[in-house]
Amino acid sequence: MISPLPPDVHPSSAAAAPARPGGGTRLRDRVVDRLGLARHWQWWLIASMLLVVLLAVLREPIGGLLWPETRSEALRAEAERALAEGRLSAADGSGARELFEAALAMDPDRREASRGLAQVAAAALVQARVALAEDRLDDARAGLALARALSVPKAEAEALEDALRRREAGHAGLDELLAAAEAARQRGHLDGDANAALPLYARALAIEPTHAGALRGREDALAELLGGAREALRRGDLGAAAQRIELARRHDGGHVDLPDTLARMTEETDAVRRRAHAALARGQLERALDGYNALLALDAADAAAQDGVQAVASAYAGRASRLAADFDFARAQVALARAQEIAPDAVGVLAAEARMTRARRNSARLATPLPAAERDRRVRQLLDAAEAARARGNLLSPPGESAFDSIARARALAPQSRAVRAASARLLPDARDCYERELRANSLGRARACLDARAALGEDPGELAAARTRLAQRWLAVGNERLGAGEIERAQRALVLARAIDPGVPGLDDFRQRLRAAGAAGD
Repeated sequence: MISPLPPDVHPSSAAAAPARPGGGTRLRDRVVDRLGLARHWQWWLIASMLLVVLLAVLREPIGGLLWPETRSEALRAEAERALAEGRLSAADGSGARELFEAALAMDPDRREASRGLAQVAAAALVQARVALAEDRLDDARAGLALARALSVPKAEAEALEDALRRREAGHAGLDELLAAAEAARQRGHLDGDANAALPLYARALAIEPTHAGALRGREDALAELLGGAREALRRGDLGAAAQRIELARRHDGGHVDLPDTLARMTEETDAVRRRAHAALARGQLERALDGYNALLALDAADAAAQDGVQAVASAYAGRASRLAADFDFARAQVALARAQEIAPDAVGVLAAEARMTRARRNSARLATPLPAAERDRRVRQLLDAAEAARARGNLLSPPGESAFDSIARARALAPQSRAVRAASARLLPDARDCYERELRANSLGRARACLDARAALGEDPGELAAARTRLAQRWLAVGNERLGAGEIERAQRALVLARAIDPGVPGLDDFRQRLRAAGAAGD
């Protein structure tokens, strides 16, 4: 500790006294060392400067956190200035309304901000009246909207709105507007542009919502529009009907004819779906596709219609495979191209391409013209091979050596041969037995192969459709079992296979909905 100077020693004389060599330097070093700054005093200086800068930048946010009342008072002061200047509302937040609301949010217990918002509402009503008097109708309506948003007295707002509506009617020429709407309705010009009947009636009702003539005219126009929708339904034009119904709903969702028209729309939609499923089962693929596309035009997310389109593509792929097995490559290529055009990712399309390639290779090996005796010898060999494969139970496999493939090659050599036809006829019961056997064993993939063989061998269409439904139902049962076990992906795979085999199988839509709900819950 440094002792004070004696009272009889003057400071100037002390300063003048010679310092001991090195004494001041040692004293400074001891002080610096004591404070821990000997080596790091530069870093302490930089940190202090940064702290000063941060405090300068963040003083307002920190102040707002530590003293919110001060910030809310500042906002109220800004709001009062904006109110005095007539800036009642602004998108950038600088209007009186926005500032008072911000102050209220920061300090909800203070009533000054609430009183300020009431003053803004009253000022908005005054501005609206002034704008109406000066014929600035857009400004008047904007002011009225602001006043209503801030809960101005209802009676005052309604009185101003009535006056504004009368002024707008005078500007628009309400009578002329209604006359133009009626003329458009008489011409059948109900919608499509601004001069059509329904848009004109909408303009008239925006001016005077309770105008009896405008309401009656709109009612008549909508009745005619919905009548056109019902006529479109009778023609089977679901798209036109849906467009008219949606338009009527937009103009008046409570129109008296709307429920009946919607019910008819639902009935016709269900009928189109049933007809499409039936056409698919009968092999009328283009008719089925037209039905499914009509449903998708109404609702692009219609899962059942999407499944139907996939099934049509799969059916074309199956047709291509059967034709290729008979070496009818021209027609097989047409069917395969149609499948690829409709849905290249549908079940069976890639397999049909592979079968087509394999059949072309087999055809190339048999393309050399043979003497009749040699041809008959080869046909007998192939039929013998088919019979041997049949006896071994190799109905469909291995590829190229199965009974089915041997008969297909024999048919290519002698399509009119009675022996070949008889062999095909003998193989059909085996294909049926194969289907039943694999179905009992719950080997659904092999059952599908046996079903395809039945189709290729000329199975009766009704029998084939019934077999498809049974196999699809088994896949649905598998899907239900997997869903119950929580195996969502395997259940989804079962759904895909079921709808590819028979998109109209009962229970498909219900299972799809339950699977979707389970997937959403899992997410």
